[in-house]
Amino acid sequence: MLSAPSETSARSPQALPVLDWTHRLTQLGTRFFTPLQPTPVAAPRWAARNDPLRTELGWPAELFDDDHLQAFAGNALMVGSQPLATVYSGHQFGQWAGQLGDGRAIWLGEAASAQGTQEIQLKGAGRTPYSRGGDGRAVLRSSIREYLCSEAMHGLGIATTRALCLVASPEPVRRETMESAAIVTRVAPSFLRFGHFEHFSAQGDTDSLRILADHAISHHLPECNERAVLWQGNVYAALLDVVQERTARLLAQWQAVGFCHGVMNTDNMSLLGLTIDYGPFQFMDGFDPGHICNHSDHQGRYAYGRQPNVAYWNLYCLAQALAPLIDDHDMTLQVLEGYKSQFPRFLGDAMRAKLGLSGALAPESERENDWTLVEDVMQLMAAEKVDFTLFWRQLSLAVVHQSQAPSLTNTGWSAVTDLVLDRPRLLEWLARYTTRAGQAHFSSMGEVMLRTNPKFVLRNHLAEIAIRKAQTGDFSEIDTLHNLLKSPFDEHPGFEAYAALPPDWADQLEISCSS
Repeated sequence: MLSAPSETSARSPQALPVLDWTHRLTQLGTRFFTPLQPTPVAAPRWAARNDPLRTELGWPAELFDDDHLQAFAGNALMVGSQPLATVYSGHQFGQWAGQLGDGRAIWLGEAASAQGTQEIQLKGAGRTPYSRGGDGRAVLRSSIREYLCSEAMHGLGIATTRALCLVASPEPVRRETMESAAIVTRVAPSFLRFGHFEHFSAQGDTDSLRILADHAISHHLPECNERAVLWQGNVYAALLDVVQERTARLLAQWQAVGFCHGVMNTDNMSLLGLTIDYGPFQFMDGFDPGHICNHSDHQGRYAYGRQPNVAYWNLYCLAQALAPLIDDHDMTLQVLEGYKSQFPRFLGDAMRAKLGLSGALAPESERENDWTLVEDVMQLMAAEKVDFTLFWRQLSLAVVHQSQAPSLTNTGWSAVTDLVLDRPRLLEWLARYTTRAGQAHFSSMGEVMLRTNPKFVLRNHLAEIAIRKAQTGDFSEIDTLHNLLKSPFDEHPGFEAYAALPPDWADQLEISCSS
């Protein structure tokens, strides 16, 4: 059932399917949030509906009918939802920013699903008490990027928030220029951030900090109770340990696919180790460890190569926030040391898999030598800014189809060597790589590589084409990209252009924090 959130809504209450709602977060009390209703938008229309996700969650098809369009636009409420905005604080670009909070994301509640309880948010649904002078809106441009990239990350097997649907409105929103509004509905088991804990710690409110930590452990990270055995029964040290491990795994996955987040502020870090808050992100084209995807990041704090260290810095901030609960400085530092050992291991495993070296083909005794192989080829790629995604995919195909040593006369390997100018250097590396792999294993290795190295990623220019079409009212490219990106390892015959090198104009695209 829907009910109108305000007198400005044009919709009347109607009998419609109801999700099975629960609201565990609201039980914590209003210190943690402010109840409020979304602000309606004019003339909403569907821009995208993620039927695969809806089906995966076991939610009814009626959820995507035109009556529910009003709910996902913020013009009406599904009965049983309890909209609110949560409060948090955080460090932005390395500086303490104080109180932040959901400035344009409105939490509707938690709904039961076939994948477990899912929190549902409307992003861009209007002002909240935490908007800090902003309009609480999101623009179509950035909403398309978030919708597509969250689903692209899921297709890659990387932990992320998900995008259920996207609603567009002609309502004007001013950023650098006048743009149109959009609301993306996103779902996740929890939207808790590092910043939620920083907020109460900074206020000296240890009681609220403990309530929030206990809530997280009880409902979202119950493994902390078992992990506490490693930390003298200290469940809050175990909480930090679980979070640092999840974060280490996430960062390894980002680095392995060439993903740049762009704004790794502590308030953009998920407690569950999910990729969250898609702003000026980018999947790198030419490989450059110093690449800065955020036009607003003038100091390069969040450059690709710095992401793992920034994640550790953010974890240190979380550790400081949890310090009153852990109440053991040495133990806290010891927990953080786990990231320094686990991240390199996770990254090493991810990069070995990109080379087809996994399972029985990746004994521990070869780990150091394999990392040398990885470093050597990455240095070559960086020297010439070789296209990151294309190189790994072509290498995968070469391994699948070839059984002899690499040669410039061998068409399979030449697809790889044609990507670089310094062919002798690459051939020397390929000789070492194929010797390490053993040609007898090429077939099985290649299949692993094709399921590890994607053919399709959401390159900036692909998103830009979808955005430009959508701004004319044509949303078809969003669906085309979504269909490719939800299965990025498949060949998708007929769509080779979406996996090709970017056009020259792609270099001129600038993505900033504006959204």
